[in-house]
Amino acid sequence: MFRVTVRGSFGPLDERARAAVEAAAGPAYTREGTFTHDATMAAFTFRCQVAAEGDDGEAEAGQAALEALAAHGLPYRVLQLAVTDLRQVRIRRR
Repeated sequence: MFRVTVRGSFGPLDERARAAVEAAAGPAYTREGTFTHDATMAAFTFRCQVAAEGDDGEAEAGQAALEALAAHGLPYRVLQLAVTDLRQVRIRRR
């Protein structure tokens, strides 16, 4: 499982697009992706969870997250993309 965080900026948004961003708002990582944004809806953070298949790496997970972002149909520009491979996260137990 991968968690991908995309930071970016929106292009011009009409009222319908603004409503779509609000409908997909939330801090959780989901398969469809969720948005958090500033008050003006100029900057955003998109969080997406991507299932790891076989020997998928960070590049494939990043591409899948960008496809999920594009599926929302909003004008955007990517500023930063961060991928965390949850298979590599180790939990220290006491």
